Order: sequence, then C-alpha cells, then structure tokens
Amino acid sequence: MTALTTTDLTKQYESTTALDGLSLTVDTGTVFGLLGPNGSGKSTLIGLLLDFVRPDSGATTVLGYDSRADPVEIRRRTGVLPEGFTVCPHLSGREHLEFSVAMHESDDDPTALLERVGLADAADKRADSYSTGMTQRLGLAMALVGEPELLILDEPSSGLDPNGVRLLREIIRAENDRGATVFFSSHVLSQVEAVCDEVAIVNEGHLVADGSIDELRTAHAAGISLTVETEVEPHAEALEAVESLETVESVSTAGETLTCALVESTARTAVLTTLDDHGVEIVDFESEAATLEDVFARVAVGTERSDGTD
Repeated sequence: MTALTTTDLTKQYESTTALDGLSLTVDTGTVFGLLGPNGSGKSTLIGLLLDFVRPDSGATTVLGYDSRADPVEIRRRTGVLPEGFTVCPHLSGREHLEFSVAMHESDDDPTALLERVGLADAADKRADSYSTGMTQRLGLAMALVGEPELLILDEPSSGLDPNGVRLLREIIRAENDRGATVFFSSHVLSQVEAVCDEVAIVNEGHLVADGSIDELRTAHAAGISLTVETEVEPHAEALEAVESLETVESVSTAGETLTCALVESTARTAVLTTLDDHGVEIVDFESEAATLEDVFARVAVGTERSDGTD
C-alpha cells in the first residue's frame, strides 16, 4: 500500500518554479526522507500534500484520499510539524497540548506527551518563554497527538541541540515501530541517513533521485572508496588493468597511494588481486562505504537528473 503519491506535480510562484512535474510514491510503514537544499521545493511539496497550497497541475493522494477533495480527512489522520512552527504566546506548553488533544478528540495525556519530548519541567511555562529548540519539541509533541497514521515533519531538527536530535530520532523510530509512516524533509544529510528506509532527493523542483540509500549508492556509482598503499608506485600496466575492471568507476594515484571508486564491495577483491597479479606489492588497504553526502554531491550539487538528463 502507498501512504502518499504525487503525479506530475507542478507549482509556480510568479517567475519561480517550486516544483516541476514531480512524481513520487511513499509506501505505507516506511520512514521516508525528503532531502534537498534550502529552496529546493520540499516545503511546497508538503503544503500541496496537505492542501495548504494548490498545484498548478498534477495530483496528490495521502492515505488513499485526494488532497484537494478530502483535506479534512487527511489532516485528521496525519500529525504535522510544519517548518517554522510558532506558538500561541499566552498559552503554556500544557495548554497547547490540551487544545490539540481536544481538537483531535483524543484521550492522550498532555503531561505524558510533554515528558516524551523532554518538556515536562517547562509544561506550565508560557510558550513565548521557550527557546527555539523547546518550541520545536512542543510542535513535535502536538504532532504526536492521536497516534496518527502518518507523521509529516518539515525540517524537524531545526533549532534542536544534539540531545534533541537524538530524541527526535528515537521518537521517529518508535512511531514507525508503532505502525506509522514517517515522511520528513531535511537538508541535513546525516539525519536522513540515520533513520530513513527510503530517500528522495529534490533540487530546483525536480526529483533527481529516489530509493534506498544502498540503491542510490549503486545507481549513482557511489558505492565504495578503496585506498591501497603499495610498496612502490604502481606501474602503468597495473593501473590500466585496474581501470578496466567493470566494477571500478575511477582510479587515481598519488605516489604509492592508489584510490579507487568502486561500484560495489565485491570489486575490492578484484582490485587487490589485479595489483598482485601485476607484481604490485600491497602494504595496506582500507575501504569505506559511500555516504548519502557522496550521492547528494553527485545528483543535487552536480548535474545528474533522475531521467538521465542534464
């Protein structure tokens, strides 16, 4: 089943195209990360999913409902932490939660929710006295009211200190274990990589890549970096043999150090064997899996597009 879909979604603000024909599918029960630089269209997409913004063309469905035809039903089943969440200044944290519980006709305990996000000690303080991180925690607590089927979190780590970020990850995992689908946007690659099953990368309104992190590594040739220290600088014939291996994307040398970008981990043995076969004595080697940052640098910072065009 799918939690949400977009089909050829386009939105333009005067001369700026926020989204350009974006099609995306998020499966039920996944933790899905929407990744992109600031201004890439992430918040616009979330607004379209919740019918806060209307598209110029295309369609969106959330939990099986059309975003334009059934926005109330979608919001009833969805917990949302918007980017730049703001408080009602004259209300305490507890009163914010009491209001949200009443609106959702839920039997949640406001105190328990505040404890869950680390705000128990500030429950009865006016929310306008909260720091940025405390405000973000309060918004997260309100998004959790009613055990929603879908959590949509727009830049949820904004303003959080390291402890807050760790707590956020724990809550995301716990909500997913409960059965909720979690869809969140971020420009912080490490946070997406830490918790997500699937990732979509958007840039300038375009979907430039999507899939699991391992799939993205493979699809964009950012699998493994292998560094080999040799007794002497590898000779040209050995380098040509390594470069000719199908699972080796690129090879560079700096004296006795050989660095290879490998499409997959099995290529490591092939590289070492090839060097040995050509009489190159290996002193040491180490390999490191590519990170989401490596993939992002290729498809978002670079010029790759998901349709193979520039």
